[in-house]
Amino acid sequence: MAYQFCGSREEAEDRTQEVFLKLHGALPKYDFGKNFTAWFLTLAKNHLIDEYRRTKWERTQRDEFDERVLAQPAGGDPEESLQAAETKALVWGGLNALSADMRMILILRDLQGRSYEEIAGILRLPLGTVKSRVNRARIQLAQTLKDRRGGVS
Repeated sequence: MAYQFCGSREEAEDRTQEVFLKLHGALPKYDFGKNFTAWFLTLAKNHLIDEYRRTKWERTQRDEFDERVLAQPAGGDPEESLQAAETKALVWGGLNALSADMRMILILRDLQGRSYEEIAGILRLPLGTVKSRVNRARIQLAQTLKDRRGGVS
């Protein structure tokens, strides 16, 4: 989740370490009658959003992607590889242009493949709200991508 949210391996490693330190400190407050996974993912999500807001200006300066995002498939056509890398960069740029809440909901749904019900539990939102936010985030991302490509479909 941290990698998908940050877009950088190094930053994701730092954020993951911070999340586990936060988890360690918060364990005494954990209610054992509740779902641990949902509690932990909520803790992680909140930390990632807080860090995103705190360091937003740094990300606007950064225009590089992790080698996994831009990696070219071995033995593939160089033109196709370049096109795939450009598309990945465009999509990550579009995701980074969204608000933290919209990006998080798309990461949970479209990149991690979580169900609407799981997302509702993680984000502590009603199911209908999750569905409408996913829809709104997809529309915003599509508009951002369209604008960045110069309106070419």
